[in-house]
Amino acid sequence: MMSLNMFLAIPGGTSIILIVVVVLLLFGGRKIPELMRGLGSGIKEFKDATKDDEAKKVDKE
Repeated sequence: MMSLNMFLAIPGGTSIILIVVVVLLLFGGRKIPELMRGLGSGIKEFKDATKDDEAKKVDKE
């Protein structure tokens, strides 16, 4: 049970450093900005779509 709690816990400093190192090894330093740019544009598109959907709901009422 304790191992499950440790797995679900918020990562600490050491865990974050380990995650960053693994990501750097997998994707390389040049690919990460491109991935973050894509992630940011995806989040922006999602927010815009939800705002448009909410505006359509208000117009129908």
